[in-house]
Amino acid sequence: MAYMVPDRMKTLLIVFHSLTGGTRQMAEAAAKGASSEPEATVRLLAATRAEPADVLSADGYLFATPENLAAMAGQMKDFFDRTYYPVLDRINGRPYAAMICAGSDGTNAARQIARIATGWRLRSIADPLIVRTNAQTPEAILAPKTIGPADLGNCHDLGAALASGLAAGIF
Repeated sequence: MAYMVPDRMKTLLIVFHSLTGGTRQMAEAAAKGASSEPEATVRLLAATRAEPADVLSADGYLFATPENLAAMAGQMKDFFDRTYYPVLDRINGRPYAAMICAGSDGTNAARQIARIATGWRLRSIADPLIVRTNAQTPEAILAPKTIGPADLGNCHDLGAALASGLAAGIF
């Protein structure tokens, strides 16, 4: 079996939004996992700071958002709105994965990201990772979140797998 050696360092861009801290913890765990790959550079950016140039300069993506009212968070939608057309047809075929922090479901936010990624012609490398906090009351929904070790481990592993795959030239 031949091993592909990349001709340059690969960059993984992790774009996230977090209001109550849950998605931030997930994105940071994924970034820590990705950082274990010495042949990959990891950029962790809040959705409000990510620009088209950031998207263009990355080789792969991890999008992380809370699900709010059965949709991705508005700040993530704003990121996609600001970057979609400037990078359209310029990032075709690049790999991506998504992480959702949800109260009880998360599938609609994951579906929204998948539709945008399809328009960008990105390649999904994993099923969406959905962490459910079971927050159902207004107080619980707005409260700071603590993501458990098992879920953070899954986020770490997803980041590591994406960075390793990029570095190895698998995707």
